This record gives sequence, C-alpha cells and structure tokens, in this order.
Amino acid sequence: MAVKIKTKHGLIDVTNGVIATVVGSAATANYGVVGMASKNAIRDGVNEILNRANYKRGVVVKSVDNRITVDVYIIVGYGLKISEVSRNVQGSVKYNLEQQLGIQTKSVNVIVQGVKVLDE
Repeated sequence: MAVKIKTKHGLIDVTNGVIATVVGSAATANYGVVGMASKNAIRDGVNEILNRANYKRGVVVKSVDNRITVDVYIIVGYGLKISEVSRNVQGSVKYNLEQQLGIQTKSVNVIVQGVKVLDE
C-alpha cells in the first residue's frame, strides 16, 4: 500500500518502506531512544534492535483521506522519562513526514516495546 500525493504535475506514490525509513530515522534521532523495535516482539525477539534496513518492521502506516496514522515501536533508555521521550518522538516524526515527504499526519502513536540500560 502506498500513499498517493496529488500535485499540479501529477500523482506521486510514496511506499510504506520510504515512510518507514523517514519515521525510523526521525525516531532514533531523539535523545533517549535506544533504537527501533519490531511490532511483533515475541516472534522477532524482544530485545532485538532493528537496523536501518529493517525499520519497516517497527512502523505501521495506515492511510485515510490523504492523511496517515503512524504507529512507531521503540526501545527507550533506562532511567529516562518515557512520556517525554515519546512526546519528542511524536513531534519529530510528524515534522519530518510533513517537511520531507509533504504528508499530513493524523496521529503518531508511540509504543514502547522495552527499556534498555544505556552503556556509560
């Protein structure tokens, strides 16, 4: 499934893989985010941190009326305020989707799949 963007020059299809890459990059750039997690944590391994090539396993995109809803699965560093980290991820993901791809977001849902002790 792809998001279709109508421009004056024609129609642009943006695949979920591209959206997942933008979302994953925006999410992992935030302080406190150790990495992306799989949406199927039990099947793929609870403690597995996804690399850039696998961001689409940690992002769910749903499209309705030229606006999307994004579910982002992350792992947060131990000792940090989860609500603040999640709020920062929401803002960062929304901003990057609108600026880089021109896609309006209806909502960004952050699901914390785990907490990991940060190495000092």
